[in-house]
Amino acid sequence: MLYTYDKSSLRFVRVKWLALIMKVLAVVALVFSVFGLTIQGTRQAETESEVMIILAEQNKFSADKLIGMIKEMNFNYPQIVYAQAILESGNFQSKIFKENHNMFGMKQAVIRITKAKGTQYDHAFYKNWIESLDDYALYSSTYLSSLRTENEYFNYLSQNYAEDTQYVAKLKQIIESMNLKSKFN
Repeated sequence: MLYTYDKSSLRFVRVKWLALIMKVLAVVALVFSVFGLTIQGTRQAETESEVMIILAEQNKFSADKLIGMIKEMNFNYPQIVYAQAILESGNFQSKIFKENHNMFGMKQAVIRITKAKGTQYDHAFYKNWIESLDDYALYSSTYLSSLRTENEYFNYLSQNYAEDTQYVAKLKQIIESMNLKSKFN
């Protein structure tokens, strides 16, 4: 038996299976309509090369795409995350970023879940920049989720993330000069 919590009566009630099945079917129908899929499969299938072109275009890096994805991922301090990406990647021009798709200077993780495909140039490498952002999200959820203030976040980064003693000052300067707080509000 399946139960759900009824807020109006403040108690658990048995789920009615027919209603649950109808909700699931409605969600499936919505997914099909949103993605333009049809049950009959009348849509013409793309060739493998067309799919590769579409995927390459979707994975193509832009600062605007990065900002959008950082917002979608709901980081606690998105302006810091974006400033780190700028600093660690040399404004998205470093060899580590261009060849490893690594925008955060991440090393290969050994004790947490990671999206990295291995190590190259002594840094983790990824299939694309999106996986680098996903890996930073995994890092963040593992080590940064308990931090409650921006100062705690900066303190953690200065003690555990970067070897540069001016790391936090550089991040703050990027945030200030690019007015990043307003971009993420």
